[in-house]
Amino acid sequence: MLLIPAIDLRGGRCVRLYQGNFARETRYEYSPRELLEKYRALGAPWVHVVDLDGARDGALANREVIVNLASERGIKLQVGGGIRSAEIIEDLISSGIERVIVGSAAAERPDEVISWLSRFGADRICIALDIRHDSSGEPQVRTRGWKSGTAISLREALGLYPPAAVRHVLCTDIERDGALTGPNLDLYRDAVAQFPRIAWQASGGVRDAADLHALARLGAAAAVSGKALLEERIRPEELRPFLRDASFPA
Repeated sequence: MLLIPAIDLRGGRCVRLYQGNFARETRYEYSPRELLEKYRALGAPWVHVVDLDGARDGALANREVIVNLASERGIKLQVGGGIRSAEIIEDLISSGIERVIVGSAAAERPDEVISWLSRFGADRICIALDIRHDSSGEPQVRTRGWKSGTAISLREALGLYPPAAVRHVLCTDIERDGALTGPNLDLYRDAVAQFPRIAWQASGGVRDAADLHALARLGAAAAVSGKALLEERIRPEELRPFLRDASFPA
């Protein structure tokens, strides 16, 4: 399993939100480039970059910063937030971004996203399905920077796609995002069991190396972590098994 460090951008600055709440923002003094350098020095081959303004407003707002980061050698970016058209995907890929994250459109316009997967390839697009659990414990998909609910579950959302169309899925448990309470292991265990062909990226709650080992044991392809790494809660030697030599689909 691969650990993918996260860089969340708002107004060009590195921040973290608590449970996706824009009113509960923590700013960090790293510039985006400094943070990318920090993760590259640790040995991370991939970094996950989120345009929070884009996720909320529906239009990529930190493009210049993101493209500048993509110009750095020796590290690959997967980028999400406000990516809701083929034109934006084409622009980002042509600007050096290795993989784009499609969230709201994946739940709201699956037929269009299927055409993007066919056009750009399943390795170039990762579907993001961000969830909150309903009163019965069912994971329900949320969109528009986590502001809007949908009437579909995680399982139903993936059922909108042909079985072989989707290779990468990023699943965030919103209630655990930025909370350092540990990942929802039951959520990802069920996801891997129901859709074993998918390379699942688990996001939300990672707090220590034990969480990474737990996610690896249940079959996650990757874990995305922001706050635990920003606050250096995991020692570099504990990170190494999940970085440069980790197994991860191309």
